[in-house]
Amino acid sequence: MSEQVSVKRHIAASADSLYELVSDLPRMGEWSNENTGGKWVGKGAAGQVGSRFKGTNRNGRHGWTTTATVVAANPAQQFAFDVTTGPVKISRWAYLFESHDDGTTTVTETWTDHRPSLLVKPTGMLSGVKDRVAFSRAGMERTLEALAATAES
Repeated sequence: MSEQVSVKRHIAASADSLYELVSDLPRMGEWSNENTGGKWVGKGAAGQVGSRFKGTNRNGRHGWTTTATVVAANPAQQFAFDVTTGPVKISRWAYLFESHDDGTTTVTETWTDHRPSLLVKPTGMLSGVKDRVAFSRAGMERTLEALAATAES
């Protein structure tokens, strides 16, 4: 499976400050409609390439955990992590930050589905999400809206 969705939002905040917010994965629950937060696990510096995060997620009565591994950590430029459940690759979430001369930033959030096709239906049942592409797009729009509200306040 290789679906991909990207959403952009122009935010009146610096790329540095937005990167700091997004790379603090335990805070993601403040903005996400699905992720409720979590904690850094294992050795290594939080938010650096190779560091791991145990995430908790909820959609209505459906709840589950995942593990995320940071795969890109370039301050004020890009932050990305891969999500797995056990040995199975689920997705990649990436945030790109494009600075503008007026001190604002365009943030692009991208979700790439890495689930094997045989797992699409079972993971949809587990999460209560039948159309992951549409659900992710709507969630990303809400996430960036909430991120903007935090960063611009």
